[in-house]
Amino acid sequence: MHNWNIAPQEAVKVQKSLAEKVSFQKLPDKISTIAGFDISYFYKLNKMVAGVVILEYPSLKEIENFFYTSKISFPYIPGLLSFREAPIVLELISKYSLKADINIFDGHGIAHPRGMGLASHIGVMLNIVALGCAKKKLIGDYQLPGYYKGAQTDLIYKDQVVGKVLRTKDKVKPVFISVGNLLDLDELPDFILSCTAKYRIPEPTRLAHLAVTNYKNKIFS
Repeated sequence: MHNWNIAPQEAVKVQKSLAEKVSFQKLPDKISTIAGFDISYFYKLNKMVAGVVILEYPSLKEIENFFYTSKISFPYIPGLLSFREAPIVLELISKYSLKADINIFDGHGIAHPRGMGLASHIGVMLNIVALGCAKKKLIGDYQLPGYYKGAQTDLIYKDQVVGKVLRTKDKVKPVFISVGNLLDLDELPDFILSCTAKYRIPEPTRLAHLAVTNYKNKIFS
């Protein structure tokens, strides 16, 4: 672990160092559980809530969910969001000794200015299989994929393919997926599609978002 409450310029150095530790490999031979993570804020009390939903795979049946609340201790700085959100996710994982075959984060992996989005930060620090599935791009250029489910194009940054732009449903906005750790980018579109039901967002992170929102409204109402 490294210090979290550091100056932005030091945080950038940490990201660059950790980015060199991202590993790439094929999907696990056996996938029986998937974890979806989401984070929500309650700014009036300077609080944030992290939640995780564990699903069976490939049925996508929800098994259980867990939550953790803490204060917001790092300012919002573009490109350094993981320094704000990774600590609470690490606490959540540690508190409940969470283990899943694949961990999906509502955010980015290596599709980040320094290759160290939230999914990569958590993936590298815990040496777990992780990927980012975001609603919007953070960096890079791409050609818009076709309007049918499964259409995809490369997300390119500094002449490198750092992610995929994937249409999860016909005629809806695409999602942006990237490796967090211990995965192969070319395998991720089909995997994400296998985690997607009737909504644009894959079930693990969609259900995590709903669970966190409900939990936050309950404890802060």
